[in-house]
This record gives sequence, C-alpha cells and structure tokens, in this order.
Amino acid sequence: MTMRLWILAAAAGGAALALGSCATMSAEQCMAGDWSGQGYSDGAAGLTMSRLNDHAEACAKHGVTPDAAAYGAGREQGLLQYCTPERGFREGRTGSSYGGVCPSRLEADFVPAYRDGQIVHQVEQALTDARNRVDSLGNRLEELDEKITAKQAEARAEGLTDQQRETIRNRIQEIRRERADTEREWRRAQDAIDDAERDVRDVRWRFQSQYGGW
Repeated sequence: MTMRLWILAAAAGGAALALGSCATMSAEQCMAGDWSGQGYSDGAAGLTMSRLNDHAEACAKHGVTPDAAAYGAGREQGLLQYCTPERGFREGRTGSSYGGVCPSRLEADFVPAYRDGQIVHQVEQALTDARNRVDSLGNRLEELDEKITAKQAEARAEGLTDQQRETIRNRIQEIRRERADTEREWRRAQDAIDDAERDVRDVRWRFQSQYGGW
C-alpha cells in the first residue's frame, strides 16, 4: 500500500471516531495545509510517525487529506532539533518518554544523554517522595494528638462507669503506641530526605558541567 493510500484508508476508518475524540488539529490548521510545518513541529516534539494517522483522522471530517511526503520531510527536519544530547537530557530529567524516533546517527548521542537525565529525574523524584512522606506522617501525628486529646476529655466526662473509663484509657494507650510508631517512621523519613538531598547534589554536580545550567 502506498503512503497516500494508507492515509486515505486511515482517514476513512477514523472519521467517525474523530468526531468523539480529541482532535490533534483544528479545522483551520487542516484547511491551511501546512503539512511541512506540522511535521516539523511534531518532529521537534519527538512524536512518532503514527501522529500523522491522528492528523488524518482529525482532518477527515473537513475533507482534507494530509500530504504525507511534505509531513515526513518536515518531521525529519524537526527531529534534528529534537535529537540532540541537550534535549535528550532534558527529556529524561522531566520524566518524558522516548519513542525511539531519532535516526541512528543521532540516537548514539541522544540516548546516553536521555539516560543521564533519567538518573537526575529519579533522584529528584525520590526527594519529592521523601518530603511528601514526611508531610503525610506529620499530618498523621497531628491527627493522633487530636485523638488523644479528645479521648482524654471523654474520660473526664461525668457519669461513666469504671469499665467505660478503663476502655477509654486502653484506647488512649493504643493511640499513643500508634503515635510512637508513627513518630519513628517520621524520623526515618527525615533521614531519607537527607539522603535524597545528598543524592540530588551529587548528580547535579556530576552532570551540570556536561549539560549546562539547569
């Protein structure tokens, strides 16, 4: 099947679905027919060639068929902007996925940089997770303190039997044990923050000179 026939088939098959899906191109963009420019934008964003199928579906309801040749040529130029070590590092650091779009001659430098960026992303994410853990445990400690205070007030209420007071005191002890366990976890989480901050400093020192200020 030629590229043009493939585009026509994709457009026909996806026309009905396009009405209920999120269109990748507006009616104005479809009618303008700047397929070279669209290909360039998609290439510079690191999108795969399958994006053209999405555009075909979006434009089918407007009676427009993409110019696959112009799109492909523009995309190749856009990939030259995307497939650089600097961009690879940035994509990895932000946690973006890589679709294997770079030509082999460019991928040889792009992929190692992308993996370096992933290392940074992982340690920065670990730091974020550790901080969130501390916040979550801190909130839990506050909740347990409030429960203890409420139970202590309940135990002082008039008209309670000895058995009822004993039940409340036992519950207070249970909450205090949970609080002690939670506080130990909170302290370990604080240590995890220190470790994560050290890891972030290490990888930033390791890569900053190679990839510039970030």
